[in-house]
Amino acid sequence: MNPKETAAKTVDESVQYLIDLSHEIHADPETAFEEHHAATKVAALLAGNGFEVEVGYAELPTAIWASRGEGPLQMVICAEYDALPGIGHACGHNVIASASVGAALGLAEIADDLGLQVVLMGTPAEESGGGKIALLEAGAFSAAHAAMMVHPAPYDVLDPPVLALDWMTVQYEGREAHASAFPEEGINAADAMVVAQVGIGLLRQHLPNSARVHGIVQEAGSAANIVPAFAEASYMVRTPHFDLIEGVRDRVVACFEAGALAAGAALNIDRPTPTYAHLDHHTGLGRAYKKNAIELGRSFYGSAVPPVSTDMGNVSLEVPSLHPFIGIGSLPAVNHQPGFADAAAGPAADQAVIDGAKALAWTAIDAATDDSLRSELISKRDQAEIS
Repeated sequence: MNPKETAAKTVDESVQYLIDLSHEIHADPETAFEEHHAATKVAALLAGNGFEVEVGYAELPTAIWASRGEGPLQMVICAEYDALPGIGHACGHNVIASASVGAALGLAEIADDLGLQVVLMGTPAEESGGGKIALLEAGAFSAAHAAMMVHPAPYDVLDPPVLALDWMTVQYEGREAHASAFPEEGINAADAMVVAQVGIGLLRQHLPNSARVHGIVQEAGSAANIVPAFAEASYMVRTPHFDLIEGVRDRVVACFEAGALAAGAALNIDRPTPTYAHLDHHTGLGRAYKKNAIELGRSFYGSAVPPVSTDMGNVSLEVPSLHPFIGIGSLPAVNHQPGFADAAAGPAADQAVIDGAKALAWTAIDAATDDSLRSELISKRDQAEIS
């Protein structure tokens, strides 16, 4: 039996465990850095299959490091498992976690024969918080030759566009007053926010078409007869490349400063999440994955795909990376809609877990056995260590 047949057989023998894992994570959605149940489930399944497992890796309580094999080529398989506030697994991270665990299990028994070290890295807080960025800074990817994962979507896409992202929490502080009797004594923080939003709306005409600016107002007063003394918003800025994000962000910040100036309010801007980078898709890994996915019966969406953002982008600037979309039959629902959360525990999502596990495992096998691809990955790591 060749390595790919062995990996597929192991995944097939683990189907019920993988589907149960996906459904258990889906049924108990946990947001950024709170994924204790998911991390415990993932760690227990890996430990029970001979992996050396550390939960709380790099001082992140819900991060996991699990490894099998002592080969010189380290393949990192990333498992996300955080959910969205209010709408649960509407991005399907339960599928990511289970597919990644399945790929790791499929490679476990053949890792040494292939000269691999297989690392399953549980990466918290992708939706907000940038868990992979914290892991990068802690050196978790310092020995990695490649990093890979699959992400659920309405359809399969090999190299989806990924934008750089910067996140801002904006707060205005003003002064309360009776809105009818003594309005002149108040400083209206909500007005400051309105001025800023008008400015951003007008700014959009003069931004690159590929840039995105969007946000929500979380607080803007408590009663109609009280001048609002506090207003808070959460805003995101996205650009096609990491190097462009600062220029667009500065122009958006200027709109918030204009609101403060116009209303006379104090302004505070925090950045609760590190900047997410754009994603460099590795051509060789992508070519291997596409061939493997097609062999499993999957087909790739051929039209233009709307862009997303992920902290996997930051990993891709340091380590050759693979981040395709895998379809879960969700249409008409798309990511971040309640209908997508429903689909993420449906039959097509269960099949995506199994197909994703096999495709990732087979791609890792290709990286280990294709002399050209293996040499390229080793050379890139050697160059990174020198620099």
